[in-house]
Amino acid sequence: MGINVRLLAVNYMRELRKKNYKKRIIPVKIKILAHSAQSAMNPWGCLKTVRFALSACSVWFLVSFYCANQSFLSFPDKRNAVTQLEGSVMQIKKTMERVPGGLMVIPLLLGALCNTFFPNTPKIFGSFTGGLFTGATSILAVYYVCMGATISFKTTPYIIKKGGVLFMAKVGVAAIIGIVVGQFLGEAPVEEGFFAGISTLAIVAALNDTNGGLYMALMGQYGRPRDVAAYSIMCLESGPFLTMVTLGVAGLSAFPWQMMVGAIFPLVLGMILGNLDKDMRDFLKAAPAVLIPFFAFALGTGLDLSKVWNAGLLGVGLGFCVVIVTGVVLFVGDRLTGGTGVAGLAASSTAGNAAAVPMIIAQANPVYAPAAQQATVLVAACVVVTAILTPLLTAWGAKTFGAPKDLPDENEA
Repeated sequence: MGINVRLLAVNYMRELRKKNYKKRIIPVKIKILAHSAQSAMNPWGCLKTVRFALSACSVWFLVSFYCANQSFLSFPDKRNAVTQLEGSVMQIKKTMERVPGGLMVIPLLLGALCNTFFPNTPKIFGSFTGGLFTGATSILAVYYVCMGATISFKTTPYIIKKGGVLFMAKVGVAAIIGIVVGQFLGEAPVEEGFFAGISTLAIVAALNDTNGGLYMALMGQYGRPRDVAAYSIMCLESGPFLTMVTLGVAGLSAFPWQMMVGAIFPLVLGMILGNLDKDMRDFLKAAPAVLIPFFAFALGTGLDLSKVWNAGLLGVGLGFCVVIVTGVVLFVGDRLTGGTGVAGLAASSTAGNAAAVPMIIAQANPVYAPAAQQATVLVAACVVVTAILTPLLTAWGAKTFGAPKDLPDENEA
């Protein structure tokens, strides 16, 4: 018994020493430990061993209780122990963010893997697990309500001018290209050759929506706060509504007015809520970033990996085209309104939520269903490519033509 007490005592004392408890307590514990151990080693001292063992246990309990209370009272920093224990074991989020568009692309690929190797998962588990696989539309509805809440009706003339020009240029070039391409491709995707999978739907969806987080980050570096605020106007690009309008104008299969109203209603609802109640806006504005991985995963569960490779390579080419075409048009538009063109270059990207548009379009009008799956992969690849190219292009523009933050005030009026 003395040996057991000794072993327990040694281990416990080491733990106490690690925690740097009061030095006046440790000599008492050492004496008890030594006496107990010595008696236990003596085969003729059993009674003495039992006595010291009981004494050691009793005193050890009292000392431990005292030290525990003293450590709480004397060392306030120990209260942060729980926080330290709950710290990051793996840097999952930071690792995902190192990949351009990672919060959108990585869950999308995970969903595609699940669909390829475990296609019956939502049917087997059903309930909430099944909802994670099949609930993309519902998650997106919440996403657009929260996104709409960030759009303010009270904007300055500069923000209206800057955001309005970039918005019209982006949507205008998408509409023109969509109309031209639609005359040749129609609703169906190309079925053979290197361009197999490309469709009017994929092109318009990739061109229509700007990566807001990327734009605001770049303008935060090269521009002024009101250049960042211009995205409050560009937020209107979000969602499938403008893509529906473009496809209808192109003379392709149109959409019932109820579908078009339903596509924009969540965004409008969010705008109303956010402008009626500032607290509601503050409450909702943090949600879009949280929801992106979830609807991306649900979108990925509808993808076929056998088609991802070819569509992914084509998506790289589509990404280059988006940056070049929209970059030139937006650059000119920004210059015409007194800017340096850098804000236009910063908007030459594809938003992560644009990858959800093809699926929504196909649900609204089944004639686009054959193109929707490959269009989703194309747009997702485009998100990654533009997230890499747009910052490089913007940095070059700021160095060559000057950053907006360096403009005199009269040029920004």
